[in-house]
Amino acid sequence: MNIRITPGMIDDAATALKKLLSFNQPADAVLSAFFHERRALGGRERGFIAETVYAVLRRRRLLERLAQPMVTPRRLILAALTRINGLSQRQLAEAVTAEEAEWLGGLRAQPELALGLAEQADFPDWLIERLRARLSEEELLQLARGLNQSAPLDLRVNSLKATREAVLSRLAADGIEAQACRYAPLGIRLKSKPALARHPLYLEGAVEVQDEGSQLLGCLLAPKRGEMVVDFCAGAGGKTLLLGAMMRSTGRLYAFDVADKRLARLKPRAARAGLSNVHPVRIASENDAHVKRLTGKIDRVLVDAPCSGLGTLRRNPDLKWRQTPDSVLELAQKQRDILAAAARLVKPGGRLVYATCSILPEENELIVDAFLAGHSGFRRLSAAALLAEQGIKIDCGDDMRLLPHVHGTDGFYAVAMERQA
Repeated sequence: MNIRITPGMIDDAATALKKLLSFNQPADAVLSAFFHERRALGGRERGFIAETVYAVLRRRRLLERLAQPMVTPRRLILAALTRINGLSQRQLAEAVTAEEAEWLGGLRAQPELALGLAEQADFPDWLIERLRARLSEEELLQLARGLNQSAPLDLRVNSLKATREAVLSRLAADGIEAQACRYAPLGIRLKSKPALARHPLYLEGAVEVQDEGSQLLGCLLAPKRGEMVVDFCAGAGGKTLLLGAMMRSTGRLYAFDVADKRLARLKPRAARAGLSNVHPVRIASENDAHVKRLTGKIDRVLVDAPCSGLGTLRRNPDLKWRQTPDSVLELAQKQRDILAAAARLVKPGGRLVYATCSILPEENELIVDAFLAGHSGFRRLSAAALLAEQGIKIDCGDDMRLLPHVHGTDGFYAVAMERQA
């Protein structure tokens, strides 16, 4: 972090962190509102504030130990800058008081703390208990280290408008370092995080921002030209756009969601992507009349279920502090209901994919196991085999499990199932 740190930057970061630590809203929404209130802040200052508060959210437990006995947002910011981001006292000299400078000096000289497992992982106690039931201590810490890193920026090439080779060449010409993703056939990973919203490739619909793991979900569903396909929990439509391109903008692709606002964002994205087969449909619930009318008619259904999001901690570190055992329990019931409703759409011989960005078995295999126990007409398919058929060689298991420290993606779980004739 080679920038001049001013007292105002520390003050603003501490103010933003105080708002975030209430955990009443997602961190990105809180930061967006904070920056909206302070429009005079430049890009450099915004970047510093965002990077620093996210570092605190990732390593909150460690930093709270370091800040004892006076745990304040400002002290957490200073501890993060020193111990996580590696800034020297000289770099911070202009921005801190004499008392803070003395404290930071002691912090650097402090011996390594004796940390418990939850503090080493920087997870809440309840999450550690859930994970310890199926992971060794070393496996758990490897997972935590992967999830506590900042995520890279991945793009997906829109195959209707460009090839991956052409996009890589254009990015190189514009001085943006990038390389092909390891697994996703249309994926590109950038080495930095440039602002892409005004880049011609984005404006032309040639690329979309999408994690490599999310792209692989589309490959698991593998929709074909002319088919009837449903993205059951479409959200703002990132996966919908991928499915539409895989279908070459033919057939019918229904994007279901309960939120008008999310679906409204999908319409201009689909137009920019050159898709004419996308049909956004707002549903009141999984038992909506729109859903029932399509019973037994759909070739492929994707259920990217609402979940705890604990596989996305690289991007959303606040989720580990916002989720609770009770919220996970509530989500699991919702997941069971949605999967059962979505399954009714699948015609004989059709494919159903259930997916989450969670790392918890109660949102993943326990949901699928219970579903299959009560729905004998469906059988599990091998995710690794389905991906291999498309030339994607990845060690992900029969149930697709993607993990940041293994695959370099967000944490994903997905199962492909077929309705037997």
